[in-house]
Amino acid sequence: MIKPVWNKDYKEPAGWNDVTIGSNHGVGILPTVNSGFRTLTPKIENTNCIKCMLCWVFCPEGCIDKTGEALKIDLDYCKGCGICAEECPKKCIEMVKE
Repeated sequence: MIKPVWNKDYKEPAGWNDVTIGSNHGVGILPTVNSGFRTLTPKIENTNCIKCMLCWVFCPEGCIDKTGEALKIDLDYCKGCGICAEECPKKCIEMVKE
């Protein structure tokens, strides 16, 4: 999956005349990492994880990495929705306040 790129040079519009409308802004560009959406962070307890991959399947942002021995969450893209924690049958994922 190709992830959006963090645009470190992004400048907020100075006024309404500088706001881009519709698709003029570009797709796949984040103004900031995570864009400030998350208030809860998922924490995975990998020792009890059975690797059922339900968290990976249901994650709407696709931010769970299953390539290593243990599952990891890319917090640059996680929005803190808690779907992964809700779907985990072993309750290995806990949502923690940031």
